[in-house]
Amino acid sequence: MAHHPHEHGDHEHGDHQQQNQHQHQPQHRHGHGHGHGHHTDIDWAEMAPHLVAQAELFTPLYERALAWLGKEVTEPGLIVDLGSGPGVVSGLFAETFPGARVLAVDGSGPLLEQAEARAARLGYADRFGTLAGELPDILAELDYPADLLWAGRSLHHLGDQRAALTAFAERLAPGGTLAIMEGGLPSRFLPRDIGIGRPGLEARLDALQEEWFAQMRADLPGTVEVTEDWPALLGSAGLKHTRSRSFLLDLPAPASDRARAYVTDSLGRLREIYGDILDPEDRAVLDRLLDPADPAGIRRRSDVFVLAAHTVHTAVKPA
Repeated sequence: MAHHPHEHGDHEHGDHQQQNQHQHQPQHRHGHGHGHGHHTDIDWAEMAPHLVAQAELFTPLYERALAWLGKEVTEPGLIVDLGSGPGVVSGLFAETFPGARVLAVDGSGPLLEQAEARAARLGYADRFGTLAGELPDILAELDYPADLLWAGRSLHHLGDQRAALTAFAERLAPGGTLAIMEGGLPSRFLPRDIGIGRPGLEARLDALQEEWFAQMRADLPGTVEVTEDWPALLGSAGLKHTRSRSFLLDLPAPASDRARAYVTDSLGRLREIYGDILDPEDRAVLDRLLDPADPAGIRRRSDVFVLAAHTVHTAVKPA
């Protein structure tokens, strides 16, 4: 999707709809007013349960993305997860590259504490570390250059994305790879016509999320507008051999209880954020979808699914 304040997007909201996903497992911060009285500040520590649930649900997508990266990045010594959040994806890197040291970098100390606890629980704490601070400046504290830098739906939370990519590239070892997950498609959870209200509810929610995302970007400190041609931006940071590939999460109906919980949480966040500007009929439909006792609700429908596509862009630092 484009982005989405659900994610990421840790959107999400969190990384934009995925985030949703907006993942989009982000670098964290800021408070500023939205044009409609909504705030673009995100309390990432408060969002931790949603971020973990989202990343765990999206693990098949991430595993495919990391397997693709592994064909280009062989035996990395240091992998840095930029904007790691609670460290679910950091852990997948540790599992995918058992010979690597993994460093989770984030602006939220509480989320990094969760990442450390996760590493201890899953058995890779001996080669896992954390670094708390704001990107990209905190990268000056890296002890040595990285062989792989990963920014999963976190770059769009930084005001000057071009400058951030240049700073990321400077921290790569010669021959090292920078990989960013940005863009893709909005997540979908329901058919276009769900039998209540006007068809196309999710498309209308997308429009609101795009507006929120634009305001979030405008509110960031030092924000700079830039055309989101990610390969070109990677090239402008001095990197070569750009590649892009999209990865799909396809959890068909009928959704599992875990997927339903994620969909319910995602739609509930949208209801909270946009409730006062939603079309009254759409607001009433969301309320029914979120009602666990309603036969038309997410918990009881047979047609709930999760379909998402995230795009990864990579480039290599000349040796």
